[in-house]
Amino acid sequence: MMKNPHPARRRVYMLLAFFGAFLLLFFAVLYSAQVVHGSENRAKSITSNTASEVVTASRGIITDRNGKVLVSNRLAYTLVLDKSTFGKDQSALNDAIWQLIQLCREQGVTWNDTLPMTTGSSPQLTSKSLNESFREYLDDNKLTTASRSEAFKTYLADNKIPANTSDEELFSALRKLYKLDESYTDAQARLIIGVRYELSGRSSYTFAEDVSAEIISQITDGHFDGVTIKTASARVYNTKLASHILGTIGPIWQEEWSSDESTGYVGYADKGYAMNDLVGKDGVEKAFEEYLHGKDGRRLITTDENGKLTGELYTREPQPGGTVALTLDIDLQQVVEDTLAETIEGMMDKDSYQRGGAAVVMGVGNGEVLAMASYPTYDLETFNRDYETLAEDDRLPMFNRATQGIYAPGSTFKLCTSVAALESGVITPTTIIEDRGVYTYYKDPQPACWIWRQARMTHGRINVSQAIVDSCNYFFYEVGRLTGIQKLDEYATALGLGRSTGIEIGDASGVLASPEWAERHDREWTDGQTITAAIGQSYNLFTPLQLANYVATLVSGGEHYEAHLLKSVKSYDNSRIIGLYDKGMLNDMNLSDSTMAAVTKGMHDLTHDSLAGAFSRCVVEAGAKTGSAQVGTDIANGTLVVYAPYDDPEIAVAIVVEKGGSGSLLANAAVDIINAWFSRGSNSSTAGENTLLQ
Repeated sequence: MMKNPHPARRRVYMLLAFFGAFLLLFFAVLYSAQVVHGSENRAKSITSNTASEVVTASRGIITDRNGKVLVSNRLAYTLVLDKSTFGKDQSALNDAIWQLIQLCREQGVTWNDTLPMTTGSSPQLTSKSLNESFREYLDDNKLTTASRSEAFKTYLADNKIPANTSDEELFSALRKLYKLDESYTDAQARLIIGVRYELSGRSSYTFAEDVSAEIISQITDGHFDGVTIKTASARVYNTKLASHILGTIGPIWQEEWSSDESTGYVGYADKGYAMNDLVGKDGVEKAFEEYLHGKDGRRLITTDENGKLTGELYTREPQPGGTVALTLDIDLQQVVEDTLAETIEGMMDKDSYQRGGAAVVMGVGNGEVLAMASYPTYDLETFNRDYETLAEDDRLPMFNRATQGIYAPGSTFKLCTSVAALESGVITPTTIIEDRGVYTYYKDPQPACWIWRQARMTHGRINVSQAIVDSCNYFFYEVGRLTGIQKLDEYATALGLGRSTGIEIGDASGVLASPEWAERHDREWTDGQTITAAIGQSYNLFTPLQLANYVATLVSGGEHYEAHLLKSVKSYDNSRIIGLYDKGMLNDMNLSDSTMAAVTKGMHDLTHDSLAGAFSRCVVEAGAKTGSAQVGTDIANGTLVVYAPYDDPEIAVAIVVEKGGSGSLLANAAVDIINAWFSRGSNSSTAGENTLLQ
C-alpha cells in the first residue's frame, strides 16, 4: 500500500501543475495572436494609426494658339461645411451657418449661394427663377412657384406652372422648411436659406474657395462646428482678356449631380466626380471640362499616438488635367478688345446713348476663332467679388454679345442675296437693273432706296458688283423678289445663317426670316416680306459670330466649317496629344468663279470708295460690306463684315455696335484688327505652336 506524499511535497506538485497550465495557456494565446490571427491583428494595428485621404488633382491649364498661358493654378484653401455633424438638429445647423456667414462677411469672403432670390430684407425671385431645376426643387419640397410680375405670370401660364404664390409667401414657406425661428431677420434668414439650399441633397459642400490665411487662422482658433479646411487649386488668370470665352469654375450644383434619363443628361455623380469638386460653369472651362478636370489620387497617411505624421503612401497618384490650347491669338485679342472699346466709348462721348457691341475674327477655310470680344466686359480675377455689381449693371457686362446677341444684319445680308441670285441663274454678273427710287412692284409695301429717302436721287443703271458698293436697296428688292424667299433661305442656311455655328461654348441660333418661321411664331408673312428680307431686315437676326462665319464661308468659295475654339489638348507634361480638333467641313457650296468674282469685286471696290479713308492705311487689300438696321426712329445698329487679303482670303471679321449708326463708322476698327494680324512678322500665329502638332 502506497503512502500519501508529504504535505509540503504535495504543495510543490500543485504549484508546478499550476505554472505548467499557465505557461501552456500563455503559449496558446500567443500562438493564436501571432500565427492564427496575426495578419488580422496587424491590420487592426495599422488601421488605428492610418487614414486614407483624397489628393485633389490640379486642373489643366489653358493656353492660346501660340502656347501663351491664359489660365493656370496655385495652391489655395477652401472651407467645406459638413451638415452630418449636426445630425437632425436644424437649429444648431442654422446657427453654425450664420456664424460662418458673419465671419466671411467680416473678412470680405464670397461664399457660394445660387438660390434664385434677392438678398436683403424683402427677398424676391430673380430671373434665375426661370431655371427648371429651381422649380423642381420647390415642387419636391411642396412649395409653390412664386411670381412678382405679369410677364413672369404669363411665362408660367404658358408652361402650365402654377403662379398663385407671392414672393413673400414663398419666402415664408422656405423659412418654415428650414426651421428658421424669429430670432433671425428676413435678411439674415435669406442668407442662411441660400446655404441650406446648397446643402440640399448632399452632406457637405464647398462653402467658399480660395480663402485667405487670416480666415483659416480664425477658423482654426475659433469654434466653428462642421467646418473643415481643405487644400485645393485656385485658378490664376494670366490675362484680363477673353473673359466671356474663358469662363469660370465653381462647385457642383445640386441639379448637376444626378443623371436624368428622361433628358439624357449625365450627372457628375456618374462621371466619377466627388460632390465637392470644382467644375467649369461656363465658357471654355465648362466646354472642355472633360480635358481640364484631372483624376484625383489617394494616399494613406500614418500617425503616431500623438497625431504626428510618421509616413505616407500613395495608393493612386493624382493625375493633373490636360493642357487645352485654344485657337485664340491673345495678342490679336488684345487689339480687338481695345479697338472695340475705343470705338464704342468714342461714340458715347458724343451723345447720350448707352451702347454695347462685339467683334469676331475667324480663319477662312478652317472655322478657327482667332479673337472674339464683347463690350462691356469684366475681369475674371475679381468676378466672384464683383458678381452682384455685374449682375445689377444694366449694360449687361456678363452677356456675351458675340455669341448670344442677335442683331438684324442690315445690308451685310446683300452678299447672301447676291450669291443666291447669281448661283440660281436669276441674274448674271452683267445683269443691269435700274434704280427708280421707290420700288412699286407691290401695292404694299412700296419701300424706297436709301439714297432716294435722303436726297431724292437714284443709283441709276447698275450691276450686282456696283450694287454691293452702293448698297442699293432698289437693286436688291428686285433681285430678292426674282429669287424668292425659299432660294434666299436655302443659300443663307448653307452659308451658316440662322443656325448655331457649333462653337463649343454655345451660341444663339438667331432667326432666318421665312414664311415657316413667321407661321410658327404667329407673325404675318406677305410677299412684300421677301424684299425686305433680301436687304437684311424683316425677321432676320444673327449673332456677330454667325456673321463672321458667314463671310468666311462665302469668300472661301462656300466651304462651311463649324466655328471652334479648340486647337489641341496635350497631357499635363506636354508629352503627348490627347485631343485634337479634326472635324471636316459641314458643307461645300462650290460657288462658281463668276459668282465669287462679282461679289468679291463689289466688296473690294467698297474699300476704295466710301470706306477709302479708313482702308487707305490697311497693310493688305481687303473687301468689306457695311450694314445698318433701325432700332429706333433716329438710330440704327451698325454692322460691318470684312475679309483679307482680297485675292487670298485668310481672315474674316465681323463687328456689330448697338446704336452704332452706319457700319462705315466701324471701318477704322476693322483696319486696326487687320493690320494687327498681318503685321505680326516673325510672331505669326504658327511661330510658337507646339511641334507635336506639326
